[in-house]
Amino acid sequence: MSLSKPHLSDSPSDLIQYLLITLLCGAVGGLIGGSSGFSLLTAPPLTPPGWVFPIVWTLLYILMAVAAWMIRKSGGENQRPSLRLYWVQLLVNALWPLLFFRLSLHFLALLWILLLIGLIVLLFRRFYAVHPPAAFLLIPYLAWCLFASYLNLGFYLLNR
Repeated sequence: MSLSKPHLSDSPSDLIQYLLITLLCGAVGGLIGGSSGFSLLTAPPLTPPGWVFPIVWTLLYILMAVAAWMIRKSGGENQRPSLRLYWVQLLVNALWPLLFFRLSLHFLALLWILLLIGLIVLLFRRFYAVHPPAAFLLIPYLAWCLFASYLNLGFYLLNR
């Protein structure tokens, strides 16, 4: 009988690490971006009240972290490149508030969120190839970013 060493990703602490790092990236993005001057902008139709955003983003970050953890846990040859792409898109995500809120570069922020959407689609495809249930956890994130791109475009057009 051989006793194998448990894989790191089999531990609950691995999921906690993914949750903490992902939520921390979101918090850092929010902190560096701020929201000063947002209330002074003309908002496009369908803009939710400000309190909705932190709730939605927190839920999305949790789903993203669980999806990444599922990929980590699954192993396989495509696991590493898929997780590298996860961290890249998370960095792109964290920089969007800086462009939109702090720097008021609404058009550049629009291009940036379109880049993010492309990365999410690519991430979905990669995750799907490794572990389909993990990919499906990204669908709300993609949907929200599509909605956010509509809002970004609306803010750009209404406030230039």
